[in-house]
Amino acid sequence: MADSHIGAWRDPKLKDLSMKAFIKAINIAIERKVDFILLSGDLFNTSLPGIEHLKQTTKKLKELKEKNIPIYIIPGSHDFSPSGKTMIDVLEEAGMLINVCKGTIKNKKLILQFTEDEKTGVKITGLLGKRGMLEKKFYEELDKTNLENTQGTKIFMFHTALTELKPKELERMDSSPISFLPKGFEYYAGGHVHIVKNKSFENYKNIVFPGPLMPTNFSELEKLKKGSFYIYNHGKLELISIEVVKVFPIKIDADNKSPEEIYESMEQLTSGFDLSNTIVLIRIHGKLKNGKSTNINFKEYFKKLYNQKAFFVMKNIAKLTSEEFEEIKVKDSSVNDIEEEIITEHVGQIKNSLQNEERTTKEILRIICKEKHEGEKVYEYEERIKKDLNAILEL
Repeated sequence: MADSHIGAWRDPKLKDLSMKAFIKAINIAIERKVDFILLSGDLFNTSLPGIEHLKQTTKKLKELKEKNIPIYIIPGSHDFSPSGKTMIDVLEEAGMLINVCKGTIKNKKLILQFTEDEKTGVKITGLLGKRGMLEKKFYEELDKTNLENTQGTKIFMFHTALTELKPKELERMDSSPISFLPKGFEYYAGGHVHIVKNKSFENYKNIVFPGPLMPTNFSELEKLKKGSFYIYNHGKLELISIEVVKVFPIKIDADNKSPEEIYESMEQLTSGFDLSNTIVLIRIHGKLKNGKSTNINFKEYFKKLYNQKAFFVMKNIAKLTSEEFEEIKVKDSSVNDIEEEIITEHVGQIKNSLQNEERTTKEILRIICKEKHEGEKVYEYEERIKKDLNAILEL
């Protein structure tokens, strides 16, 4: 499993979906009597999850412990706070899970340790994920010799994008080559990239991205419709689907249509369907022949869908334009992807003395996104941010 992102959705109607997906996945794992569970990062969507979600998660982890099913985990980019603290540490200290990302630095090289599963003898290790691909440094400094020479069945867990497995729509996403991974492992449990994919290469068997346990945005709901994870059994991979709600996407080309015709198209596309416990996704693109997007009576249409017992209704009109307005480009992507594209597009437009403007910009963004430390006063927090910025800008 990977990317459960518990607490990801902010809307009150959707906020518990990721929790329900996690519970359902754990229940299936228990029913299937798995030896152990791997979770490759982003258990929670934030380093400090809400009390209710933390309580429910701990309850399921306790159930796994009582049934002697250990859960091995690596922290993901969402699990860490800017101070480096993570709820993973608390849960591990309580004996609820085992963080396999453990190692030491020797002669400027990162020496990872293996965690051996008592029941199967499988040796597990891995590297954490950080925002902005900052984990790339760990891979560059990783001593792979010891990992590759260790005998036995081995699993490597990672939370990063791999260049060879990136889908076309994520081609601009920063990534690392497969060669960064140690060779000769039985299984490579990936996370971070929300895709469902498994592939083997020479010296790299079973590189697996299981997808999120619950899609976390409009685009993912469209593409994936449901969550998923894999069960690995005697060399065979089985994809397990996790569906907590149904998803009904509709797409409408608005070219040469009026707002009234768009409304009629929406009604036709959802008429007669059972929409109970269903998220309805409405994506409209193109240029209206007259009127504006505000002339489309979404309020009335949404009301009709909810009368049909729809669970939730979302619309995306980012690529809908009209003759009356100039087109505004809005990307339907993750926040990280949008940030990456904006930075890349604007590098070099302002004269400055920075040696690596793109890298410095990303570092500045990372600094200003830092949160306050526990017990830190506002003025102390502000001084710390200023000090870090001055160091980066060499002021």
